[in-house]
Amino acid sequence: MRFATRALHTGQNPDQPTGSIMPPIYQTSTFKQQSEEKNSSYEYGRASNPTRIILEQNLASLEDAKHGVAFASGMSATDGILRALRPGDHIIASRDIYGGNYRYLKEVLAPMGIQVIFVDPNNIDALEEALTPQTKVIWIESPTNPLIRIVNISEIAECAHSAGATLVVDNTFASPYLQQPLALGADVVLHSTTKYLGGHSDLIGGFVCTNNEEWADHLRFQVKCVGAIPGPMDCFLVCRGVKTLHVRMERHCANARKIADFLDHHPKIVHVNYPGLESNPGYTVAKKQMKDFGGMMSAVFRTSSSQETRRILYALKVFTFAESLGGVESLIGHPATMSHGALTVEEREDLGVCDGLVRISVGIEDVNDLIEDLDQALRKI
Repeated sequence: MRFATRALHTGQNPDQPTGSIMPPIYQTSTFKQQSEEKNSSYEYGRASNPTRIILEQNLASLEDAKHGVAFASGMSATDGILRALRPGDHIIASRDIYGGNYRYLKEVLAPMGIQVIFVDPNNIDALEEALTPQTKVIWIESPTNPLIRIVNISEIAECAHSAGATLVVDNTFASPYLQQPLALGADVVLHSTTKYLGGHSDLIGGFVCTNNEEWADHLRFQVKCVGAIPGPMDCFLVCRGVKTLHVRMERHCANARKIADFLDHHPKIVHVNYPGLESNPGYTVAKKQMKDFGGMMSAVFRTSSSQETRRILYALKVFTFAESLGGVESLIGHPATMSHGALTVEEREDLGVCDGLVRISVGIEDVNDLIEDLDQALRKI
């Protein structure tokens, strides 16, 4: 089956006893133990839940993965993966990375005796130089957060595997509709289902998939042992959101292309980061490894301070100045004081997260309303 059909049907079969088109929400913490003749695979909700299994099967199918494991959030999914590391191990992570993951690597992982190195993954020489015999994981995003840089996943996979390391790709910004990292050589793929997979800004969740049996066993053990699981209702909401993923992503992409072009020619904009612009350094790679260029972009306002940038964002009327991304509504954020607010000024500047940088999650509204809204706010600079 093709993507759109799998999104609607894989794992989501009509309920057997009633014929209900939508599978029921199994809102339960425990299950009756069956007789030897009617052995059940369900015992306790922390270990497994039918609604969660439906979600895991559905999302794994969209990534063409053999195994999928759902988590309570994107960060708990990150934690579940990296609990495989031990003191003395080494991880290489992209310099341009979600601020929460940057904080986790520096403030949680590093104090546990795990060496963390940040490099530019597009500098393959620097990446190879950073590899050591202790390197267990290379962690990248593509597109990256918040600078929307494109990373050549196949090239990084080859580098990782030559050193015996696992390549983990955060595919949240692209979604499986636009990009499938396992097919490009990645070993483990991560999603915050809070974003495009859920698509409606009404849930928190995470998901990890892989074709590697050892990684699958590790992830399932983490779920059962640590218990960072999504509730049945959140699983149901992600399943419902995924049914329209392909339709939503097409509109996100179409709107984003027009907005990127508008901002790229606006006198109050210093620079636009969007891989769909032919002038973007990642355009060629994105065109090769993605179906389309996505609904995420960032831009640098011609402002003098974080305060002035935030004042412009408060003036928006259709866009909402808020955390998160990937919902049907357009959101805009200020990384320097939001996603990367825990970093020092020096760390932010080193990463390229300046005071005028804004991250834009383009929604599915009428694109003319979105452009007019940005224009009226930018006139206040």
